[in-house]
Amino acid sequence: MAEPAASPATAEMHWKYSPPAVILHWLVGLMIVTLFCLGWYMMEIEKQPGSDWYFNLHRSLGLTVGGLVVLRILWRALHRPEELPAAVPLWEKKLSIAAHWLLYACMVVMPLTGFLGASYNKSGAAFFGYLLPFWSGPDRNLSKLFFTIHEALVVVFVTVIVLHALAGLKHLLIDKDKVFQRMWF
Repeated sequence: MAEPAASPATAEMHWKYSPPAVILHWLVGLMIVTLFCLGWYMMEIEKQPGSDWYFNLHRSLGLTVGGLVVLRILWRALHRPEELPAAVPLWEKKLSIAAHWLLYACMVVMPLTGFLGASYNKSGAAFFGYLLPFWSGPDRNLSKLFFTIHEALVVVFVTVIVLHALAGLKHLLIDKDKVFQRMWF
């Protein structure tokens, strides 16, 4: 006996990301944009009195994003989204996969290098005022290395995020294929 065909509403709901995935996507995205802005501002006021507050906030929010990214990766591993529609060209699908892998790599490496850079710094890493334990003492060269990687990765990360956002807008405004809406409520 043949299975009954899914209604368009049921098929569309199945094709969309789940509410936890949508919430994690937008929350992490908003926090990353906040961290970029805060990091850029920190570089402008780095040597000024009171700048420590901004650095501590940046570190704490960065660690929070790191934790949310772990949740996001676990959720994604257990709740795989449906494939893109057949109307999306193969090159776009392949580019989307590559961009998502790069986004996830950046979302893991950015907090990690920031944490390691702060940990090897003489002031250490703190989370909203609580000093975090670390297995080694200060090492200026290692701290500088991790912060250099952290700062250089910003260019890659921002570029991929902008391309990701432009691709989403293309699907929303030009293609009108509901690819954008799958990451919305």
